[in-house]
Amino acid sequence: MSVIVKICGITNAEDALAATEFGAAALGFVFHQPSPRSVSIENAAKIAQALPPSIVRVGVFVDAPEDMVLKAIAACGLNLLQFHGGESPDYCLQFGVMSMKAFRIKDAASLHDLPNYPTDAWLLDSYVADKLGGTGEKFNWELAREARGLGKPIFLAGGLTSENVADAVRLVQPYAIDVSSGVEAVPGKKDLAKVRAFIQAAKGA
Repeated sequence: MSVIVKICGITNAEDALAATEFGAAALGFVFHQPSPRSVSIENAAKIAQALPPSIVRVGVFVDAPEDMVLKAIAACGLNLLQFHGGESPDYCLQFGVMSMKAFRIKDAASLHDLPNYPTDAWLLDSYVADKLGGTGEKFNWELAREARGLGKPIFLAGGLTSENVADAVRLVQPYAIDVSSGVEAVPGKKDLAKVRAFIQAAKGA
């Protein structure tokens, strides 16, 4: 079975529909205003309504108020929540929707916190001091291999492009691959040729 591909930082219907046509199984909407890939709940809801029912709609949050998360779930039909801030395990599990906690991996010690989060999956991203995600930086994938042994599906993110994603899939064998900046023309707008090449490379690995 080929790896699942999630395209994150979706801000418009054209990018969303093209990504699904090329074979993405999940799309991420960033509900965090400081991000250059931020989208309003209202706009995300319009995009989500245009998607095939089989596509996993992922809401990306950073220490968001609970009522905002609930509003986004209802408006956008979210079926996976991705938490990128300092959320507690209890916070992540309270919404009645599948969830995953994102971890910024700096070194082996970064893995110690993973088992404290009994979410449905863990997302492993690169550690960059002043960024919470979309860094374009890769980390030591051997650490992702270690994390796989801790018992939860792994979404691998951080510095992935069409040039290196096949190597990442072969080495880590993650449940899913997550890309944002690696397939962009500019922050918030995808380069559709890069999206197509990335998905083909990931699935062909």
